[in-house]
Formats: sequence, structure tokens, C-alpha cells
Amino acid sequence: MRRMQGSRFAFGPFVLDSGAGTLLRNDVPVAVGYRGLQLLAALVGRAGDILSKAELMDAAWPGTAVEEGNLTVQIAQLRKLLGPAGDGSDGGGEWIVTVPRVGYRFTGVIEELGGAARKPLPLPEKPSIAVLPFVNVSNDPEQDSFADGLTEDLITDLSRISGLFVIARNSAFAYKGKAMDVRAIAHDLGVRYLLEGSARRAAGHVRINAQLVDAVSGDHLWAERFDRGLEDIFAVQDEVTAKIVEALLGRLRAPPPRNRPRNLEAYDLCVRARKLMDDSPQMAQEAHLMLTRAVSLDPGYAEAYRWLAMNHWMGRVHSGGPTESSRSVALELARKAVAIDPNDAGCHWVLAYLLAYERSFTDADAEFARAIELDPNDADAWAALSDIAVLAGRVEEGLEHIRKAFRLNPYPASWYYLTLGQAQYAARDYEAAVETLRRDETYRTSSRRFLAASLAQLGRLDEAHAEVELFLVGNPHFTTSHWATTEPFRDAATLEHFVDGYRKAGLPD
Repeated sequence: MRRMQGSRFAFGPFVLDSGAGTLLRNDVPVAVGYRGLQLLAALVGRAGDILSKAELMDAAWPGTAVEEGNLTVQIAQLRKLLGPAGDGSDGGGEWIVTVPRVGYRFTGVIEELGGAARKPLPLPEKPSIAVLPFVNVSNDPEQDSFADGLTEDLITDLSRISGLFVIARNSAFAYKGKAMDVRAIAHDLGVRYLLEGSARRAAGHVRINAQLVDAVSGDHLWAERFDRGLEDIFAVQDEVTAKIVEALLGRLRAPPPRNRPRNLEAYDLCVRARKLMDDSPQMAQEAHLMLTRAVSLDPGYAEAYRWLAMNHWMGRVHSGGPTESSRSVALELARKAVAIDPNDAGCHWVLAYLLAYERSFTDADAEFARAIELDPNDADAWAALSDIAVLAGRVEEGLEHIRKAFRLNPYPASWYYLTLGQAQYAARDYEAAVETLRRDETYRTSSRRFLAASLAQLGRLDEAHAEVELFLVGNPHFTTSHWATTEPFRDAATLEHFVDGYRKAGLPD
């Protein structure tokens, strides 16, 4: 499982803050380069394990091929900076030992300090809740996806209640498999209430245990066990949602009904596919096959169409940008998703985003507004809206939207950081953009183009040119002119500002 963002590690006289990108020796900063920090974070994060040379090169030079000698040089520099190890090391006086013909291993004793450096998030005015990943207690590990789907659906159902503040799925799943006190999790996410539970699915039967905890008082506000046939799973989800809403808000009118799948195999495929949407091109292709099968099995399943629309869009982005044909297919699928389920906020914001790229701005604005009306807690909708607002020249509005998205989703997908960095660049806050876009969460993506532009505007041209070189490895056909004509800009001055940064950085015209 991945480490939490902002984790800090203590070893000997050192404290490594991987989130802030700093290394301290006895509270004094150590001058270590960016590549060295990435290598040290990878080694310390898996202390005692042997990391292959390929793993380490991917950590320090993600997305590009480099000679092995570069790694050797960086490791030697790290050893010189760290000096000899104390008694806590078994590596013959070295913090980092070489495993011949394999890789390297960090041998020191570490203490994970967690994210203590991170500022606490204030509690919202509304009742605030996070749904922790339900634990799969069946004997079949393949049922993990069923427990995950149950968790995600409960998050979606609660998110649609305007009187609640609900943490998004990415951030909730950051705690999957992690043994932490519920109060610590609630404090980390800035919420008061947590829903936790377990699920067991076997032989057409499902057993679900759920409990609602007040993390401030430690009280259990509600707990119940459900034993039902598998065909009743969505009725159980509705019942759990109703119980929570009643406990936190009292009785209120339920939101409009959601479109539910009629075929459970299609549902399982969709649950598995949506985990792969922000991953590699290979995973995107696997998701495409799953979603195509889901639509075939259940032609009335709106969510499958919505994710398939984004898959068509993102799959082409992975390969250099959506083509006219892929845009057309994605738009058709998104329209169909909205037609099947006009009460699904996700379907509306996906359609809105695609409409913006078709320059149908009036329709796009209306779809975004409908998405937020249906689900004010949809962090992805706020993040997508930020992107479109910035390109329309409404930069402060865009910054407000992406900050709201991060509050709802403190541990988001990588594209949130790209969107934030883009907004910071547009606001001419180049230092902040560089800090955002050099975070490990987004540094492997096409956000490098915005990083290069930000560095260029700061006059750091050597760094900008290096980032351009890395960006072009994964995007060899990129040109500034093509990008400028395909992005949904509505403001000429904002467009010119981006083009100026790209040209200063050395991106191809």
C-alpha cells in the first residue's frame, strides 16, 4: 500500500519529509538535489527491502530512459551527504548498501512520523463524514472489488445529500488496509463522522455490517447487520444511506433515485474498471474491455456509459490527445449516460467537460451547473470545472473550485495537481506552480508542460529545458500550436500567457 502523502521519516540525526521535499540533519537543512530526494524517499519508504535499479530509476526519472550510470552517481552523492551510519545500521557503516547485480537497500532503522507537518483541516459547518473502505471478510480475495464497490456506492449516495459534507472515494481509499485509530483518520481528513464496516459475499448471499462513529466523542451513533440475497444489495445500500442521513440530519426528503445496474456482472466489471481510469495506457485498455463488456451485458447501465466515455477520452490522451473520432464517440456515450440517468451528477459533469472541448460552452456551463446541483460534494466535478474556468479566463474562480475539490478529496488522483498547477500558472504564481507540479503524485504525467512553462517564467531556463525534454519523451508529437487550437480557451489573454510560457521553455511551436 502506498505511503500517505506528506509522510516524514526519522533515521539517525535525519528527518526526511517526502511531501515537503526536505532533508534535515539535526534540524538543519541538507542541500540535496531533487533526484537524490526522490531516490532517498523510495529507499527509506521501503527500508530493509532490496529495490532494483529499475525501480529506483523509475522513482527518480519517471517516464524516461536514463543510463544506469546516472543512478550510480546519485547514490554516491547520497552516501557522501548522509555520511557514516550509526549503530542502527547493519550495512558496514553505510545507510545505503549495494546488492550486487540487483540494486540497493536502505539498512537504517527508521521511524515513520506520519503527516504531522500537514496543517489540520478545519471541520466544515455541515455534518462531515468519510466512508472507510469496507473490509472483505469472505474467504475469496476476488471479492475485494465487491466490498470496494459497496464503499464507493455509499460514498456516492451520501454525497448527493446537500446537507452533508462527504469525503471523496480517492481519499477514503487511501486508508484501505491501514491500521489507524478512527480519530486519527477523522483528524487527517477534517471530518467528524466515519462509517466503517465489512462485507461478505458468497453463494448468492451477502452479509454487511456497518457502524457510524462520532470521532470527536468516540460514540457509536448507529450500527446494524444486514443478511440479504445478493439481488437486494442496492436496496441495502439505500437503507444504510437512509439510516446515516437520519442519524446526522434527521429525516429529510431523499434525493432523486439513481439508475442501478440490472446485471451484477456488469456492475462488477464497472467497479473494477473505474479503478484503472487514471493508470497507465495498458490499464486504460484493460478498463476499455471491461466497460465495453459491461455495456453489452446491461445496455441500461448509465454509469458504465459514463466511464466508457471518459475511457475513450483518456485513452487517446495517453497516446497524444483525443482524435476527432474518439471525441465524437466519447460525446455520444456521455449523452447516452445522461439520457439514461439524468439524476447522476457524474454523467452531467463528464458531458459538460466534453462539450467544453467541442466549444459548446453554453451547454457545457449548464451541464456543470446541473452536476453541482445534483451533487455538491462531487470533488471531480469541481476539479473539472476549475480546468474549464481557468481556460475561460476566470482564474480566481478556477482556483476557488480546485481548492474546494482538494478539501473534498485531500488525497486525490494525479490530475488534480495538474489542474491546480495550471491554475497557479494562470494566476502567475509560478513558485507555487513549480511546487505543485513537482509533487510525485503528478510529476509522471503530462503536467510537465506546465512545470516547464512555470520554470521558464521564473528565468530558470536550464530546468525548463530539461522538463521539456522529459515531456517530449512521452509526447513526441506535441506542438504548442496544435495544443492552443484544441484546448477550450475562451480568453485570448489567458491563451497568450500559456503560449508565452511554452515558447520560453522551448516547447515545439
